Amino acid sequence: MIDPILERVMRLHPRSIDLGLERIARLLAALGSPERKLPPIVHVAGTNGKGSLVAYLRAMAEAGGYRVHVYTSPHLVRFNERIRVAGRLIEDSELDAVLGDCERANEEKPITFFEITTAAAYLAFSRVPADLAVIEVGMGGRYDATNVIAPTLAAITPIGYDHTGFLGDRLEGIAGEKAGILKHAVPAVIGRQRAVSAQVIEAEASTLAAPLFRLGREWRVMPGPAGFRYESDATTLDLPAPALVGAHQIDNAATAVACIERLRAANFAIDDRAIAKGLATVEWPARLQKLTRGPLVEALPPGCELWLDGGHNEDCGLALAGMASDWAKEPAPLPLYLVFGMLTSKDAAGFLRPLARHARAARAVPFPEGHSAYTPQEACAKAAEVGLDCAPADDIGAALEDLLATQPAPMRILICGSLYLAGAVLQRNG
Repeated sequence: MIDPILERVMRLHPRSIDLGLERIARLLAALGSPERKLPPIVHVAGTNGKGSLVAYLRAMAEAGGYRVHVYTSPHLVRFNERIRVAGRLIEDSELDAVLGDCERANEEKPITFFEITTAAAYLAFSRVPADLAVIEVGMGGRYDATNVIAPTLAAITPIGYDHTGFLGDRLEGIAGEKAGILKHAVPAVIGRQRAVSAQVIEAEASTLAAPLFRLGREWRVMPGPAGFRYESDATTLDLPAPALVGAHQIDNAATAVACIERLRAANFAIDDRAIAKGLATVEWPARLQKLTRGPLVEALPPGCELWLDGGHNEDCGLALAGMASDWAKEPAPLPLYLVFGMLTSKDAAGFLRPLARHARAARAVPFPEGHSAYTPQEACAKAAEVGLDCAPADDIGAALEDLLATQPAPMRILICGSLYLAGAVLQRNG
């Protein structure tokens, strides 16, 4: 079923990407500058882990008793997921009202889908009191539509190769775009980075006199058997493992703790118990999520496992391969099979290469309508490039049926390659 609000916005505004701040600045001015009426803001950029970091921050702040606005993208099932107003998903009537106000203020001038929906989020946030706003960059940073705010804190998660058609294919250039969210004298928490990205961020911060709080420098993280230790010059915390699965989530969680430490310096009273509670209660679907109920799960024989992940670049493939390696160390490991679909703008071979040695075989499925994606046959050709046995399937259900008919059960099946595909899976699974 098509989301009627999403259908309306897509019909009226192009989903093309045209990076720049002039159009949204004009619209926000016509709306009375709602971006200036927000509570203290954490602005989050990066390639991998942005959404997880946002989820941890929200969980920790809410566990500390704070009301939090959150803006993220893309959504999985319903457009409303992108906009959380003081802790709740925006209501249809509320979303309809702010979109209508934005469209009237825009007066039919050129504006993109992401620009007008970002303006709508800022307008919705400006109308409801909250204590904190966490805003995720859509793409890049410097010319992203979100980058018209005055944050209290910036955060940059690991930077890798993604959206190269818009951000360029050199890591220095991509890092420069991400570092564009840094502001004069505003502190920034920096997650794990390659050396070249770290140098670019540090150079940008130096010109802006922006204090950096960097993993491996101002703060450190040490994984342990039951969780992890977070250390900085000011504090040492022994914390439980986060509810989100995967070794990479330790870094994401620790980056959130570093953000909380900076927010404490800005007079937020989020104590250690709230941090631990946030780690235990955080929810972020389609990030190495084990599906435990629903028709897709119920169709599998006993002992089978169905997992879902929306990662879609080489670094995500490496993270999933790390989890697959951990699975292989289990006393009676289940054989791993992949079901995947990917946008043509993504490096499918780069994503699949780390996974190829862990998976017995794969099935490629068609992509949700409205996106430029590899056909199942084209996706199988990409899999073959990295030595992964792959066959096309008509849809998710057919892919699961084919694996069960041709491979010995029980098995572990990982559906992966795209957040858009993950959203379609969650919708189909109820």
